Amino acid sequence: MSDAQDHPQIYLITPSECDLSTFPAQLAACLDSTEVGCVRLALGTTDEARIAKAADALREVTHARDVALVIDSHLQLVERLGLDGVHLTDGARSIRQVRKDLGDDAIVGCYCTNSRHDGMTAGELGADYVSFGPVGETALGDGRKAELELFEWWSMMIEVPVVAEGALNADLIRMLAPHTDFFGIGDEIWATDKPATALGDLRRAMLG
Repeated sequence: MSDAQDHPQIYLITPSECDLSTFPAQLAACLDSTEVGCVRLALGTTDEARIAKAADALREVTHARDVALVIDSHLQLVERLGLDGVHLTDGARSIRQVRKDLGDDAIVGCYCTNSRHDGMTAGELGADYVSFGPVGETALGDGRKAELELFEWWSMMIEVPVVAEGALNADLIRMLAPHTDFFGIGDEIWATDKPATALGDLRRAMLG
């Protein structure tokens, strides 16, 4: 994960459920057609065998293309499955311990909803990036949104890379592009018939 001052990068998020007979090829098509900075394995299941099988399949796709693969929440699976890091969803609460456990080379990111305090704390404790969201309108979650003002403030005050995610569309991407380092894109493309095409459309919105 790196600073993307000129244009934001894409941080691709897998669906919560994916068919391993078709999804790796869909992911490969996305990575081959559009530059992606990182992929997050974000399955909804807690079945370790299913997660491991998915991780193995997606790692082949991502690492063949020099794209980092991180996993949502499951810290203990990072080293076991040969992944590049973990995406935490508990604000800044476990950053210090996770950084100690995984070491300096692993990617450790943190979702902080719309909390400046959690974001700043996560950065101070060693997070490689902080993610805020949802940005767009959604019935999911607790109703909190990450507004433009948060990203404007972060980009001026904080050096830690920031990710905007959740219910994105082309208009929101164009609005936020000057103020974020990464866009976390997932269901926005996987819910379409042609994810690679949809990703390309959103990428063009990032470029203005």
